[in-house]
Amino acid sequence: MDFVHKANTVSDCLLGFKKDESGWKTCKKSNDVIVSWRPSTEFPGNVYKGEGVINGSKEKVWECLEPVPGGLRVKWDNNVKKFELLEQVTEIISVCRTVTPSAAMGIIAPRDFVDVVQIKQYEDGTISSNATNVVHPGCPPQSGFVRGFNHTCGCICVPISGEPNKTQVFSFFQTDLGGLLPRSVVDSFFPSSMVEFYSNLAKAVKSLKDH
Repeated sequence: MDFVHKANTVSDCLLGFKKDESGWKTCKKSNDVIVSWRPSTEFPGNVYKGEGVINGSKEKVWECLEPVPGGLRVKWDNNVKKFELLEQVTEIISVCRTVTPSAAMGIIAPRDFVDVVQIKQYEDGTISSNATNVVHPGCPPQSGFVRGFNHTCGCICVPISGEPNKTQVFSFFQTDLGGLLPRSVVDSFFPSSMVEFYSNLAKAVKSLKDH
């Protein structure tokens, strides 16, 4: 599999999600975040977009979000139990396995996902993580986990001009959880978990800032 080509394609696609504001329907709102959705063109489900401003510099926010083994993400993100590096393809592209815990009061069993991940930096200071599912010989499906599939997804951290201690964060989730889950469970799970994601990210960044 051409991991580099797939990673480049997913980065372009994610940027396209951010730029294209048509067709999004708001499904959840809190003080910190607006979550909206539209039908996915990649699988028979939805793509969800979260958008909010986090109090903290882009560097601090990125330190909490960066998808690396031993990083901070597993400490604060309730939906990430384990993050493993399977292969470092280039300096900015890797293949990783993410393990998620059971959710929705046990209705959603533990899952694992194998993705190619690309870290991209842009001239305006924006930094993003971009991911999509791949097959990797070093990580076949494992017992005890339902293999899920992430379609184009990731996070984009955008510095806010004149506000060095604030960062705009866009997050996109487009996940086929696999297994025989009722659609209603999936549709209620993502918006709620994204609001929680922003709330926990804000707390994680604040705790960094206080050191």
